[in-house]
Amino acid sequence: MIRIGLTGSIGMGKSTSAKIFAEAGIPVNDSDAVVHDLYSGEAVPLVEAAFPGSTSNGRVDRQELSRKLAGDPSGFKRLEAIVHPLVRERENQFLERHRQGGADMIVLDIPLLFETGAEKRLDKIVVVSCDPQIQRERVLARPGMTEEKFNMILSRQTPDAEKRARADYVIDTGGSIDAAREQVKEIIADLRRKQQGGN
Repeated sequence: MIRIGLTGSIGMGKSTSAKIFAEAGIPVNDSDAVVHDLYSGEAVPLVEAAFPGSTSNGRVDRQELSRKLAGDPSGFKRLEAIVHPLVRERENQFLERHRQGGADMIVLDIPLLFETGAEKRLDKIVVVSCDPQIQRERVLARPGMTEEKFNMILSRQTPDAEKRARADYVIDTGGSIDAAREQVKEIIADLRRKQQGGN
């Protein structure tokens, strides 16, 4: 089973690319969705203990947590120490389930793939990328997004050029969805060819 890591900086179209892999029948483990789930489950008491007042009604209040992190960026390390092991546990369950189910490949959608050293446990890396101007327009169009917030997020992410240099495949999402879909199909076909001993 080929373990594909899918990553890309904010606004590059990673979620759309993950959906395209899923539409093509490749199981996708979405780290953001897992975190969302953990924030209304087992992570809640741990986050509350580390960041008092950051939870309400039995779930992590993401806006309140963001406010606390903006005021104390050193808190990111504390948060990662809580969340990453829980995400890894879910990831392992996902891998085992699909290994037993006979999947020939799976996608792990990991926003901070290089930043967390996840490439060590993957077989192939797919990076989603587009022109920086398109990225900026997409991100600044999001509700509640500011230049300052965008720059803070970018500062915590490996630069796009470095990601592309370290990728096995790059999906350019600057064009249409259909163009991205074609690129995903080519990646899947290429991996299957290699899996069967072709070049």
